[in-house]
This record gives sequence, structure tokens and C-alpha cells, in this order.
Amino acid sequence: MDISTPALASIIVLVAIVLFSCFRDINVGILGTAGGLLVGIVFSGMKISEIYKGWPLSLFMILVGVTFMFSAAQVNGTMEKFSAVCVRLAKSNIRLIPFILFFLVTFITTIGPGNIATCALMAPMCMAIAGRIGLSPFCMTLLVVGAANGAAFSPFAPNGIISQGIISQWAPQVGIPQEALSGLGWKIHWNSEIAQGVVNFGGFFITGGLAWMKRAGSDKSFDIDSIAPKPEPFDWKQKYTLFTMVVLVVGVIFFKLDVGMLAFIIGTTYILFNIADDGESVKKMPWGVILMVCGMSILINVMDKAGGLNAMIQMIAVISNGTTINGVVGFIAGLISAYSSSSGVVMPMFLNMVPGLLQAVGTFDADHAIRLSSSINIGAHLVDTSPLSTLGALCIANAAVDDKAKGILFRNLLFWGLSMSIVGGFVCYVFFGILGL
Repeated sequence: MDISTPALASIIVLVAIVLFSCFRDINVGILGTAGGLLVGIVFSGMKISEIYKGWPLSLFMILVGVTFMFSAAQVNGTMEKFSAVCVRLAKSNIRLIPFILFFLVTFITTIGPGNIATCALMAPMCMAIAGRIGLSPFCMTLLVVGAANGAAFSPFAPNGIISQGIISQWAPQVGIPQEALSGLGWKIHWNSEIAQGVVNFGGFFITGGLAWMKRAGSDKSFDIDSIAPKPEPFDWKQKYTLFTMVVLVVGVIFFKLDVGMLAFIIGTTYILFNIADDGESVKKMPWGVILMVCGMSILINVMDKAGGLNAMIQMIAVISNGTTINGVVGFIAGLISAYSSSSGVVMPMFLNMVPGLLQAVGTFDADHAIRLSSSINIGAHLVDTSPLSTLGALCIANAAVDDKAKGILFRNLLFWGLSMSIVGGFVCYVFFGILGL
């Protein structure tokens, strides 16, 4: 296969950035922007203004609006108090606790904060509870990370917004009309929920969760106040925050309003009514993730024009067909994501290749586009139980065990996380290649 010089240069720059990010904790958005400028100007003869058009302005505005709104909800204590109220639903049944926490993390992630913010909010409480009820931190990590990543592709959450933003750019090419994009977003979200649920609940039961449930069933002395004391009533600011979350969900789902526009309007009322400290809210926004996605989008746009994406598509197509492509891409996405950023590197790179991959393997239609997009998203996120990821690291940091046990937990999660690249490839092959979900 002949590869032009600009295409080869763009691939080399991309590989260099990915490898560099594997060994240093850096923001690849800066490198992606610089790499896009280098390849575009030096090798492709592009103008700077043309290169900067790769910055996804619409996606950027939606991410800023939504993440500000939910950062404010954390700052004013709404999410913490809401979580405590939900945990108390277990009452005296200790065996319900892990499942309540799983669905609580799922719900919070779905309505907007996203997987990283929700895990940062919930991991301290969940891991502390695991210690108090005698559940292994490994099992609790599977539930917390699995729930957060399963719901990460909600159209309200940052990763779902990123996925939807990239897909909307090429959707008309594969026969997806604009009015169907909202439904497509929910379809990809539920695909993720199913795959993450099967893998992580399966892991939970196999690695000790089932044995714990049998032991916990004989404990009659459990008191919910020992792990979740009754919180103070919601104040008017927190009640208003909960009300506006409902407005956001109803407005987007039932009235088809733009999630970014509505979030900006709601966020503006937060500032005007002093619902939360806007300075603290802005600081808590995931600026690093936003910059990673937008910066890498510049490089991917240059790669597309330089022919680099097409060259990578042809390489993958050589070892794939219409059925196995889901497993192959899920595995590769997971392998790269284990050492790099899922949302900042893997998603922008692979989601932009979907139309080309479908065409190369002869399955160029809307249904296969949804399946392949789901494979990329799921494969990239199943590995995030690894302690090398932010989510896995948050759970280890908050585990209620001593340093020696944390070392064992680190090794176990590292093995589990890396093995998920293989498991993810298999799951994607079965779910989307054979079963055609």
C-alpha cells in the first residue's frame, strides 16, 4: 500500500503523541494542536486558519455549558446530599448496598457530570462503605467504575457529548438523518450500559461478590446510620439545583432542546441567583479533558486531509471483515486506551474512522455505524478499571485498607484492566458482530 508523505507524517506524529502519553501524565490536546500545525503547514501546505477549523466549536460549547452546570451542583453540596439520601434506601438490608451504589453512580453519571466527575464524587464514599460492610475493594471498584463508564455515553454526559459530536459530523454519509441523532445517542448509551453491566457484574460475582452476599445475609445487626447518617434537609439552593436538573432532562428528551444551550441558560441562573460559587464551579470543570478532545480533533482533521486516516483504515481493514471489525477495533481501542486517554485520544481517532472502515469491509450503513461506534466506545472504556486510569486510581486512593493491601489491589486491578482489552474485543465481536445489537 502506497502512503503519501503527508499521510505518513501525520501517522508518525499521532503514534509519537500516543506513545509519549503512555509514559508521562500530559495533556495530549496541546501536543495534538502542535502536531496538527506541524503536519498541516510543513507537509500538507495548509493555511493556519484552515488548520484551526478542526477545532470543534459546537462540541466545545456544549461541553462547557454542561460541565459548568454539574460542577456547580457539586460545589453547593447537592450531589453529596442526594447520594446520602439514596444510600439510606437500603435500610436494614446490607445486601442491597452494592446495587444501590451501582445504580446511584449510573444515575448521577447519566444526568450530566460524566464518568470522571462522578467517580471523583462517589469513590470516597463507596470505598469507605465497602470497608464498613466487609466487601472487598476490588469488587466495589468493578461496580463503581463499571457504573460510571456504562453511563458515560448518556447524551447529557461529556463522553456522550464527545461521541455524539464526532458522529454528527459524518452521520449523513452513512444515511443517518439529523433528526435521528438524538435517538442514536441513546442507542449507543444503552449499548454501553449492557456491555459494561454484563462484564462488571459478572466480574463482581465471580471475584467475591456472590460469596460476600451469602455472608452478609446472616448479619442481622446492620444499621444504615453507621454508614450513611441522615443528612440535613435540602436548602433552597439545592432544591433549585435538583429542579433545574429535571428541567434539563425533560427539555432535551421531550422537547428536543439543545443540551448545550439549555445548560448555558440554567448555568446563567446559577450565577444570577448565587446558587453556587461560580469561581469554584469553573475550577472544578474538566478543562483538561475538554482541551484534550478539542486539541486532538485538530490533529485528526489534518490527518484526514493529509490521507493519514485513510491509510490507517486500510491497515485495519486488511485483518477484518464485516463481522470481525467490531472485535478488532474494540481490542485495538482498548489496548491503546489502557495507556492513553479514552476520550482525549482513542475516541477522536477511531470514531472519525468509522465511515472509512465500514466502506472498507463492505458494511456501509447506519446500523453498522452505530455498532462500530459502540465497539470503539466500549472497548476504550472497559479497561478503565486499571489503576493506570483516573477512575481506577481514584478507587485505589480511597480504598479502606492498609498500604500492603493497596499494593495487592493495584496488581489485581492492573491485571484485570489490561485483560479487558481482550475481553472487550470479544464482547464487541459477540454483541455487535454476531448478535447485531
